[in-house]
Amino acid sequence: MNQIPSLIAVFAYISLLTVGGGMAAYPEMQTLTVHVHNWLTDAQLVHFYSIGQMAPGPNMNMVAAVGEFVAGPLGALAVLLAFYAPTGLLTLGVGRLWTRLANWPWRDSIQHGLAPVALGLMLAGAITFGKTSLDFGKVAGELVQFNIIAAVIAAAMLALVLRTKINPALLILACGIVGAIAFRSP
Repeated sequence: MNQIPSLIAVFAYISLLTVGGGMAAYPEMQTLTVHVHNWLTDAQLVHFYSIGQMAPGPNMNMVAAVGEFVAGPLGALAVLLAFYAPTGLLTLGVGRLWTRLANWPWRDSIQHGLAPVALGLMLAGAITFGKTSLDFGKVAGELVQFNIIAAVIAAAMLALVLRTKINPALLILACGIVGAIAFRSP
């Protein structure tokens, strides 16, 4: 069965939820790609999202990998267009309107009201992603429900980012090395 129309519908919809960035759309992306359409497993979605975070350019280009996984190269192209076109057009329209409303008294109130919305959506995405990331994994070949090694790596990364001025790229590299050692298959 051709999945491209479903991919287009799902990712055009998800694109409209990215208020505050891609993490804001993660919970709905998980629901639709894993639980509704069964295109991916939770682990695969975490993998694709993590790779998107590491790749240069917009992190949400990872949607192309999902499209390619589900429907090949045409799926990747369809998903990219479906994901970026709606928000691109919406941003163009709202940006023009926002410029015209520069002196409108409600403008600042709207901007102040949208900041907590974006923060809430990003926090919900981070919690969903974190729960999924820490709830699966293999340690010494055994499947575990809570992956303590992943939790320690995540906590260390958070502490170092918040308390030091170390370049995040170096932290990512270090965590990748630690993960490669800690999660290697025997």
